[in-house]
Amino acid sequence: MDNLVLELKNVLKHREQGGATFELYIEELKLYEGQFVAVVGESGCGKSTLLDILALVSKPNSCEQFTYYDSKVIDIKRLWEQQYEETLAMLRRLHFGYVLQTGGLLPFLTVLQNLHLVSEINGFCDSKLKELADRLDISGILDKKPQYLSGGQRQRVAILRAICHHPQIILADEPTAAVDETRALGIIKEFHSIARENGTIIVMVTHNHNLVAPFADVTYSFDVSDVSDALTQSYLLKK
Repeated sequence: MDNLVLELKNVLKHREQGGATFELYIEELKLYEGQFVAVVGESGCGKSTLLDILALVSKPNSCEQFTYYDSKVIDIKRLWEQQYEETLAMLRRLHFGYVLQTGGLLPFLTVLQNLHLVSEINGFCDSKLKELADRLDISGILDKKPQYLSGGQRQRVAILRAICHHPQIILADEPTAAVDETRALGIIKEFHSIARENGTIIVMVTHNHNLVAPFADVTYSFDVSDVSDALTQSYLLKK
């Protein structure tokens, strides 16, 4: 895990809602190839805001550095400032995977059709797709629609969809919240194993530190303070 992939320094994001302001400060965040990063915190601390920033869908209000290291150095800060939306969209599509808490599957498509939405766009072959489906124990449900799946099955499909195009970074938002802890541990263990084999970074948001502790290479939390009735500040901290 010596290869640096993403680096952020002195990033600020603020959001307004109902006359109140929420500010998230990221003093420094470095993501390395193959790393499992746990982000732990309660509701409202800034976990989802952090994922939106990392996923390149939410522009920071200010930042000193936001750099992606591929075969060349990509200055994300400059892309935001110069509004290169197409380049940002390409980076998201090729280098990022996202696992939603709800699974995020399209209900009118089968599991395989949901997976093909990603694999066809990114040139991923069916043989590799089915190999990963076997490992995640979902090869027998590829012809089913999401409504007929259990919570655990939906999350395994969501994980496969996120990882099948071999992204550099996978962002997972409470991916096991809908299943019991025993099933959650099994899902995370296989998720972690597949990602590690491919050198993929996992950034997993959770409120359950004990669940991710056996897998995390590094853990971040938040220091949240109510400055006033109209301002809440949250600082990302490395534990």
